[in-house]
Amino acid sequence: MAPFDAILFDLDNTLCTNDQSGETIYAGAFAAAGLDRFGEPSDLWAALDGPPDHDDHEGYLADGFGRVAAKHDREGVDVRALARGFVETVDHSAVSFRPGAEAALAAARDHASVGLVTNGPERRQSIKLDALGIADAFDAVVFAGDMPRRKPHPDPFDRALSDLDAEANASLHVGDSLEFDVDGAHRAGLDAAWCPVETDGEGDPDPTSYAPAYVLRSLADFPAILDGGP
Repeated sequence: MAPFDAILFDLDNTLCTNDQSGETIYAGAFAAAGLDRFGEPSDLWAALDGPPDHDDHEGYLADGFGRVAAKHDREGVDVRALARGFVETVDHSAVSFRPGAEAALAAARDHASVGLVTNGPERRQSIKLDALGIADAFDAVVFAGDMPRRKPHPDPFDRALSDLDAEANASLHVGDSLEFDVDGAHRAGLDAAWCPVETDGEGDPDPTSYAPAYVLRSLADFPAILDGGP
């Protein structure tokens, strides 16, 4: 049996996914702003620069919409209105478990103390937890979006481990991001299990340089780790 005293989980794209399509949210942004549409959701995803800015999420989106507008010769459009429309369209309660997530969470609870470490703020992430029915499933919850430093900084992991009274070298973090979850866990001294979201195979990240202790094709494979599997 794997000797973990504490198991931490990421939330977005690890335990759950958003049920709204990118098309729904993108179209809703233009409808809410009262603007004629230009571009496609893929244009916006490509234009967003780095991870979301939780201190100014609208500004982060507005910058992305500005790049899309320039690409389509729509300079001068109210990109802040589009960003507000985007935020207003997102339904944070429209979430579903990733395959195997419920079993993984149950297995973790049978073996160790369990925590949640998410980079989102409580005002958004608590809605998702309630919708999934897992608001009380964790022994510790860290909303790093409300902290001065977020993953991959060690602070969110350190806070979770402190709340769980657990040592980093006896703990595991499970997440979908190599940069934020795997590297962040390693910076804090934890082992990491990487469970990426399925893609079309193009531009898939290479885990080699990050060296997660476990690579999971699905969270359904997670209980085997706790039962002494590879």
